[in-house]
Amino acid sequence: YRPVVEDSPAVKAAQGTTGREKGKPQRESARDRDLMDAIVDAVDELCREGSGDVLVFLPGEREIRDAAEALRKHHPPHTEILPLFARLSAQEQERVFKPSNARRIVLATNVAETSLTVPGIRYVVDTGLARVKRYSYRNKVEQLQIESIAQAAANQRAGRCGRVADGICIRLYEEQDFLSRPKFSDPEILRSSLAAVILRMKSLHLTAIETFPFIEPPPGRAIADGYQLLGELGAVDDDNALTPLGRELARLPLDPRVGRMILGARDEQSLREVLIIASALSVQDPRDRPIEAQEQADQAHRRFADERSEFLQWLKIWAWFEEAVAHKKSNRQLIDSCRANFLSHLRLREWRDVHSQLLTVVREHGWRINESVATYEQIHHALLTGLLGNIGLKADDEPHFLGARGIKFHLWPGSALVKKAGRWVVAAELVETSRLYARCIAKIEPEWLEKVGAHLLKKSLSEPHWEKRAAQVSAYERGVLYGLPVYQRRRVAFGRQDPARARELFIRGALVEGEFDTKLAFFAHNRKLLADIEQLEHKSRRQDVLVDDELIYGFYDQAIPEGIYSGASFERWYRDEVKKSGQPEDKQRLLYLSRDDLMRHEAAGVTTDLFPKRMTMSGVAMALTYHFEPGSPRDGVTLVVPLYALNQVDARRCEWLVQGMLKEKAQLLLKSLPQKLRRHCVPLPDYAAGFAERVSGERFGARGLLEALIEDVREQKQIALKLADFKLETLPAHLFMNFKVIDEHGRQLAMGRNLAQLRAELGAQAQQQFQKLAASATAQVAQAGESVPEQRAQPGAAPRTGAPSDAAETVATTTATALYENLTTWNFGKLPELLEIRRGGQTLFGYPALVDRGTHCDVEVFDSPEEAARIHRAGLRRLFALQLREPIRYLEKNLPGLREMAMHFMARATQEELRDQLIELALDRACLQDPLPADDAAFHARRDEGRGRLSLLAQEIARLVGQILAEYASVAKKLVQAKAFGQAAADMQAQLDALTGKRFIVDTPYAQLVHFPRYLKGIALRIDKLRADAARDARQFAEFQPLMQQYQRALSQRGGVFDPRLSEFRWLLEELRISLFAQELRTPMPVSVKRLYKVWESMQR
Repeated sequence: YRPVVEDSPAVKAAQGTTGREKGKPQRESARDRDLMDAIVDAVDELCREGSGDVLVFLPGEREIRDAAEALRKHHPPHTEILPLFARLSAQEQERVFKPSNARRIVLATNVAETSLTVPGIRYVVDTGLARVKRYSYRNKVEQLQIESIAQAAANQRAGRCGRVADGICIRLYEEQDFLSRPKFSDPEILRSSLAAVILRMKSLHLTAIETFPFIEPPPGRAIADGYQLLGELGAVDDDNALTPLGRELARLPLDPRVGRMILGARDEQSLREVLIIASALSVQDPRDRPIEAQEQADQAHRRFADERSEFLQWLKIWAWFEEAVAHKKSNRQLIDSCRANFLSHLRLREWRDVHSQLLTVVREHGWRINESVATYEQIHHALLTGLLGNIGLKADDEPHFLGARGIKFHLWPGSALVKKAGRWVVAAELVETSRLYARCIAKIEPEWLEKVGAHLLKKSLSEPHWEKRAAQVSAYERGVLYGLPVYQRRRVAFGRQDPARARELFIRGALVEGEFDTKLAFFAHNRKLLADIEQLEHKSRRQDVLVDDELIYGFYDQAIPEGIYSGASFERWYRDEVKKSGQPEDKQRLLYLSRDDLMRHEAAGVTTDLFPKRMTMSGVAMALTYHFEPGSPRDGVTLVVPLYALNQVDARRCEWLVQGMLKEKAQLLLKSLPQKLRRHCVPLPDYAAGFAERVSGERFGARGLLEALIEDVREQKQIALKLADFKLETLPAHLFMNFKVIDEHGRQLAMGRNLAQLRAELGAQAQQQFQKLAASATAQVAQAGESVPEQRAQPGAAPRTGAPSDAAETVATTTATALYENLTTWNFGKLPELLEIRRGGQTLFGYPALVDRGTHCDVEVFDSPEEAARIHRAGLRRLFALQLREPIRYLEKNLPGLREMAMHFMARATQEELRDQLIELALDRACLQDPLPADDAAFHARRDEGRGRLSLLAQEIARLVGQILAEYASVAKKLVQAKAFGQAAADMQAQLDALTGKRFIVDTPYAQLVHFPRYLKGIALRIDKLRADAARDARQFAEFQPLMQQYQRALSQRGGVFDPRLSEFRWLLEELRISLFAQELRTPMPVSVKRLYKVWESMQR
């Protein structure tokens, strides 16, 4: 060794690197580049010194490759660049030891310090760095970090250049740096896990490692780590004493981890496979990967890969090599074959030697080698016994894995399983270089960890709760191994873990809350008693009747002994107690609660009369349920309505709710009145109570509640109230009946407090179900041979029985619910107004009606008298039309003025539609005058009477409609010219549209239709007057408009339900228009704005 001059390029490069490191840290790439520059400058300087080979010491394989690339680009004259490191193929390593005529630059790791001598070296370049293997006690992983070498190592490197002649060593670091380094490298015992040392010392009964007189004792944390690893392997117990397994492990001259794998393989019957894998992990990787042929090497090694485990590749390589050895013709052929597959023949033989040694150890212990092939699970169970610290769980949405004790690692980039490793893996080793990497990995299942790592699994319980189905207190168990969740939310029995807490949860869940399936009589008694008292709370709308759950818990807690925390143990104890008493259970009354135990006070006034369980409507007994939960859709009283009875629910009766709730509703209705009206009824609670008494009995629910209250106030206080005075929106929801519609299976179809809306949604389905029910009941009666009241079949009619007749099948429009089908005349006797339908002990009421099917009529039963009357009228008209075919055909061809009428009305309807309406109205006037025929004799008499009148009535109607449509056409033209008058024109257009709809001829009562010419002339006169005095029209319209708006609001509130009073008021409004805007046309009765307000007020009473 000799120092070089301070201004040499090499020292400058090195000093530049050092100087920058003393400042702020550089990126690794920049630091490496500066190092490469320094090496190139140092080699240049040594080449100028004379001939001889150069040995450059570098920390690792990557740095050697970088330096080789830098030197090749620099092109030193007549030089050969030779790398030298452990993973290099044997052929590449041999080149270093062959003499050459060119100057050689050998780039080596610290393997060239002492392990071997490279011939011909005269010059050395020492970077002062080496990659040192250290065991991290904190992370439990091997670290390969680049470190500065000690002085002894630096001197050893310098000695490499003086073997054949005087040489030169250039150190790429400052002398002060050299002098500040430690004199010697750390001994290996300070850089390794002490598990093997501790195991050996304990097996030899030596002094404890903590007190052993080492020259340089290891640190305490290294000793603790050794014990921890032995504990992981199951070799020592919690007191750090050897376990039986530890004594077996100590007898194996192997690394503890490898030895534990072999013991695991013995238990799993997988020794044959695990010995091969264990020996492979104990030697250097036999696979070669030359720099110049990396892709070819990867391709050759791919044949040995396994999709699930890189451990299994060793078995494939082993099988290949064994077969190659068995079939070899010569050693040279075997070596060539290995080289062709990029495998090191020497390392393969070393592997076989280690395997042979392990096999000898196994046979010495008398362990049997498995003959059958071990499964994937058996092999990896055995491997896991020694590698529990190397497991990993894939982090969610992250590229890394979570390892034991909170570490994070990545899979080795060259691994075949990088993209398909699965959620759980185990690695042969965790090595930290630039990152923490897992090498040689395999997919595993978390269930295996539970079995193999049972002694390390940390279990915790959460959310203890009573389970009705299992009749036990359960909790969710979580198993964690080294901080990794092996399983979560596993349901386990909680009783033995915490009997006192389990007993409390059992009493609360099973007995207090009633979540218990048992046939013990006390339980049924107590639950019924609790349900009855809870129902009292719902009915009385008070939550202070039933005692607190804590008092019920205290009752059971005092009576049930300790240690009872499951359904089975409780029933055993209970039956034993009853048996000991010698009395029947209902006599001993063990654990029987009483009404006094459960009630804070009596719920006075809550009786079945005031809060009934059922309400009967149209013969159907419907259930009533009570619920007290303000804000809930179920709050208040709910009427459970079968779908078939939906259209038969009496909305006016439902306004009354039940008698027990009437007082509160009446009081709040009175409270909603304006103060000037309300003051006559104070105090409101007393008046409401009196009203509830006065309307009890038969008067309860006999009419609308508001009408009854208005009448009562008029009688008691001589005050006239109107419906509009009550502000129903101020009442809470529970004071309106809640309707729950159910199907035949009891399933809820809909629920709400708006009966009209429910009917709009389900009314058609309800009607269909009712008709099927009626048809079915009638068919059953007919099959039983019983007579149906008021239904005597006549010749020519087709009564419905269990199956449709042939005639019914030929008519597409016939339904399966008709009582009689295919009727073209009245031949079925008398049609009853009411039909009794018996179903399940109940009597339903149906309303038969003729149904118009176009070519014929059917008789069906309807659930609403109004709907039945409407449909029956149309059906009866059709039946008359079928009987009067010839007169009708004549009228269709000979109606006077039809073409002219059609031209006037072409914007609304076709000529055929207009003609059919005229004939339909003629039929109504000729045959459908009240009272309507109810039997065949009356029908035929009315038919014969109408036959003679039909033609004359049709001509009279045609003249009237012709006059109406002529006026209509005239007004329509005038309205087009009056659009400039804005509001007035819009009002007249709305009036015209309301009067002359598409089917106004048949939709308007004939008594009102005769006034239409006058109404239309009134519009025309108003238009003329509007042009002369628009201000006067505006004043008159301002008087008229409020009445019109009140009518429209009321009509909207009815939801399409016909109200005769509103219909009458509508025609009064038409007469008021005449009175205001066309007085000269006169009205049939006196009308004025004042008179109509009085009529309206009377309608509201």
